Amino acid sequence: MDFDFTPFFKRYEALAEQAEAAFDKIQKDHPECVKCAKECSDCCHALFDVTLIEALYINHKFNAEFEGASLQALLERANRSDRAVHRLKRDATKALQSGADEADILAKMAEYRVPCPLLNENKLCDLYDYRPITCRLYGVPTAIGGQGHTCGVSAFEPGKPYPTVNLDAIQDRLFALSRDLIVALGSRHVRMGDMVVPLSMALLTAYDDAYLGVSTEPDASEEGGAGEQK
Repeated sequence: MDFDFTPFFKRYEALAEQAEAAFDKIQKDHPECVKCAKECSDCCHALFDVTLIEALYINHKFNAEFEGASLQALLERANRSDRAVHRLKRDATKALQSGADEADILAKMAEYRVPCPLLNENKLCDLYDYRPITCRLYGVPTAIGGQGHTCGVSAFEPGKPYPTVNLDAIQDRLFALSRDLIVALGSRHVRMGDMVVPLSMALLTAYDDAYLGVSTEPDASEEGGAGEQK
């Protein structure tokens, strides 16, 4: 692809650095509550999606870091993870269509444990330096849709006030960056900037001209690509 992603990746990296700084400050102020440690892989089993800019960035770093047998092994893990996530989302969609409460569905989804394809046999991340922002903030209090969250390993006490990272604000900035990228690309998939995909799909996808909608050749994907719209 004849397009320089560097300016957009730098903007993404700046946001990731801000997330790291927020985590570090909370950890410094509340060391007794943050229990993150090497080989703790609690966050590596959580279900979450990434926006287009993050998917492209991680895909780029992934393909630059790995090749040959190691690349194939990771792609196989990504395939297994992606199938598991697809089944869970399919079941959640069926439950929603049958009239189940959305909040109950989301709470149940949060209970499922699917190992990240980047989690290796030593309980370490194979792409740690380029991990998603969600991973960088796991372990400190966060808020999504006005609801507070933290990992079960931490020692933050329910009901007590703690510094909290607003994940909605971060997501808004990631979506805005993704939309700016789609405009710069001149993509015919004008809604692709609103796309989210599991990390496994970000690793498996070939983000070529056809997929991103900048090729004159027709492709099999519909407008917005293969991800979900938010």
